[in-house]
Amino acid sequence: MTSAVDPRYELPRDWPSTEAEAIAVQERTRGSVVVGGEVPAPGTGPGAVVGVDVAYDDERDLVAAAAVALDARGLDVVAEATAVGRVTFPYVPGLLAFREIPAVLDALGDLDRRLGRRPDLVVCDGYGLAHPRRFGLASHLGVLTGLPTIGVAKNPFGFRHADPGPRRGDWATLLDGEEEVGRALRTRDGVKPLFVSVGHRTTIAVACAYTLHLARDFRQPETTRRADALCRRALKAAGA
Repeated sequence: MTSAVDPRYELPRDWPSTEAEAIAVQERTRGSVVVGGEVPAPGTGPGAVVGVDVAYDDERDLVAAAAVALDARGLDVVAEATAVGRVTFPYVPGLLAFREIPAVLDALGDLDRRLGRRPDLVVCDGYGLAHPRRFGLASHLGVLTGLPTIGVAKNPFGFRHADPGPRRGDWATLLDGEEEVGRALRTRDGVKPLFVSVGHRTTIAVACAYTLHLARDFRQPETTRRADALCRRALKAAGA
């Protein structure tokens, strides 16, 4: 017998299908984002940190999502799950969450069942508050599931920042006007920074600490590296 879907990972019934509807959802829901929380400091205790990522096959109109759980201390993979589905929303900058969240929720729900517990933190390859409407993928996913989330992106979405210092751990404030929306964080000496922002139920200091903890050997967090490789394999398998 197939177990029932955890309602925390179900797509809302009024999921939008147009750009105007999606913007309205962001405007209406962004006030639910919580900045703050009690996520344990990285490496201080047992737990699971989850990375999520997606890959697309534009020719077949498919999207594959992956969710990979790592042991919070040693960063070993403890569980993983994938989901493949049809792309149901057009590509619109600032609205990518509406293309990605349906498959990501399916993968996260499956991962939750495999883990037998809720993740302590979800790391998204994208944005949280560093978004024009302060409601990127990490924030949207956090509000829907109630999970603590952060966004770690490769590009700053047009926001301005000073160049952080050259050493690992150096950072500069990511600004929209005078408002801090995240940080440009150097994860490797002399390598381009990543752009970290709060998603939901955490702080920017904790988000940066986890990003550095997870980017132990490479520029990208290990959560993102693992999820990226897994979703690409799932997409390839779907076309085999």
